[in-house]
Amino acid sequence: MAIKLVAILLVGVLAGALLPSCWPRTAAAPRSSCWELRRKNFYRVMPSLMLPVRILSLARMVPQMTQAEIAAFFAHVTHETGHFCYIEEIDGASKDYCDESNTQYPCVAGKGYYGRGPLQISWNYNYGPAGQSIGFDGLNNPETVANDPVVSFKTAFWFWMNHVHSIIGQGFGATIRAINSIECGGGNTAAVNARIGYYTDYCNQFGVSTGGNLSC
Repeated sequence: MAIKLVAILLVGVLAGALLPSCWPRTAAAPRSSCWELRRKNFYRVMPSLMLPVRILSLARMVPQMTQAEIAAFFAHVTHETGHFCYIEEIDGASKDYCDESNTQYPCVAGKGYYGRGPLQISWNYNYGPAGQSIGFDGLNNPETVANDPVVSFKTAFWFWMNHVHSIIGQGFGATIRAINSIECGGGNTAAVNARIGYYTDYCNQFGVSTGGNLSC
């Protein structure tokens, strides 16, 4: 049942069927050239993802997800991408996301490991293992996450299942800390509240409870 639910949601969101109805009604989505380009050509259409085999391969990555967890996932995606607008982190290329102390997944000269994709995966120690798990060279070709919609979403699911799924029972606040801990403890209250707002709205539209411990 869970895998069918994930598959249905993925098909609906990626085909554009669920975006209008499940869109957070509490916040006005930006209407800009970026919005139209990204939503239409990357996050919305993604024809390669419409193949049943591709959908099922994605769904199998998150078979245990409940409706509340799916709501949490899309709440973070909505926030991280600016309402499914941005594929790459704003000014990401100017930032240093290379952890030189990590020798298992060493940085490659000239490559940037800044935020990309639905959950804006970043750092060499994430790109490396994500690539190994999914089947692309995350260290030598991190830009693949921004160029290939299938890889992009698989990378987001990889991060979620490896760093977020296990703590979902601790409340939505724990998922915020897992994705961007610097926002917690007063680091960026506005961002935390925005994430909570998206999550609450998605849960309401799915007809499920948000649970407790929403903030971090």
